[in-house]
Amino acid sequence: MNIVLLSGGSGKRLWPLSNDVRSKQFIKIFKDEDGRYESMVQRVYRQICRADPDASVTIATSKIQVSAIHNQLGEDVGISVEPCRRDTFPAIALATAYLTDVQGIPPEEAVVVCPVDPYVEDDYFEALRALGEQAEKGEANLVLMGIEPTYPSEKYGYIIPESKEALSQVSTFKEKPDVKTAEDYIARGALWNGGVFAYRLGYVLDKAHELIDFTDYHDLFARYETLQKISFDYAVVEKEEKIQVMRFGGQWKDLGTWNTLTEAMEEHSVGDAVMNETCENVHIINEMSVPVLAMGLRDVVISASPDGILVSDKEQSSYIKPFVDKIDNQIMFAEKSWGSFRVLDVEADSLTIKVTLNAGHSMNYHSHRQRDEVWVVISGKGRTIVDGMEQEIGAGDVVTMEAGCRHTVFADTELKLIEVQLGREITVYDKQKYPLEG
Repeated sequence: MNIVLLSGGSGKRLWPLSNDVRSKQFIKIFKDEDGRYESMVQRVYRQICRADPDASVTIATSKIQVSAIHNQLGEDVGISVEPCRRDTFPAIALATAYLTDVQGIPPEEAVVVCPVDPYVEDDYFEALRALGEQAEKGEANLVLMGIEPTYPSEKYGYIIPESKEALSQVSTFKEKPDVKTAEDYIARGALWNGGVFAYRLGYVLDKAHELIDFTDYHDLFARYETLQKISFDYAVVEKEEKIQVMRFGGQWKDLGTWNTLTEAMEEHSVGDAVMNETCENVHIINEMSVPVLAMGLRDVVISASPDGILVSDKEQSSYIKPFVDKIDNQIMFAEKSWGSFRVLDVEADSLTIKVTLNAGHSMNYHSHRQRDEVWVVISGKGRTIVDGMEQEIGAGDVVTMEAGCRHTVFADTELKLIEVQLGREITVYDKQKYPLEG
């Protein structure tokens, strides 16, 4: 089974746990079979591998999410990187070209495209396999998954099939309606459009060449920034006549708001949190190292992270986005391919960060023009290279680097350190990378 997972979005509706770098699919609030916390993307990837151990998984994502994906899923997962955001049709076209030109998958093979963050059970992935098998038959150019609606939602588009069979031709598509119109659609047998579909690779490649002037994957990647922003639904799906829909009646939730996310949580608190017995329907997610105490609250979500603190009525939490847009969102926490960092303190002339470097990983060999840096090792063992000189480091060691000097650090074990940046112009853009000789 070939699967493309679409991973995008800034996740502002789940602030303060999500931001422009850390979207909602990377938040670890679910428990796996061993009781360890995992994120949406880890959960979905684990479920795919369980349903089909030989599945070929490719994640279509923006370059700012690549480090987080490698951090959570490892280095082996396939990634089709968007140089910039251009909506779902360019992203899917690029991923399709990646599968054929880079991965070498024949154009007659089918691929299933779905979001990276649905909250589903294993029967969903069995349905994905059936969707791909149906697409390979060639009876239709597109095979969609239609979600059996559980209520008249205004959040989804609707697919109206020609019959009530498990597999049907599609009669028409409807945009996101108001509640009354949604009730009418459902009475006519309409299904939610969950953004899940399958096709033969060659079909979408042909569509891409019709709409975009390019030769192969590398050419498409190079001119990606010039492409029109357009959704796959509008560019392809709504114009296709040979299209089928396959019904899915299992559990399916879109956890896009705090209200829906807390409904799927197995426990009422994650992290250091306490609530008294008078609290009712309260959820607390605390990523800070200080406790959160809630008393006498009802229907409330509390979320604390280095980016900020949210205390909200659950129903009102759905309307968070315009308020988050007004907040100065300096990234205070991020997962990278080598580990993670958390901002501890911001001053006019200094920035203090706690860095965790995973065993066997290292930073780039780099320098800064506008700032000095001081590293204090908290725990673990590793090695630094400063202007070509290598030195072993361990807990309690201090490494000082003046502006302009080249430096990196290697973790022999998990390595934790405090990094203090000193300078009048501290910015993420002040970084020059170099090849490391030897």
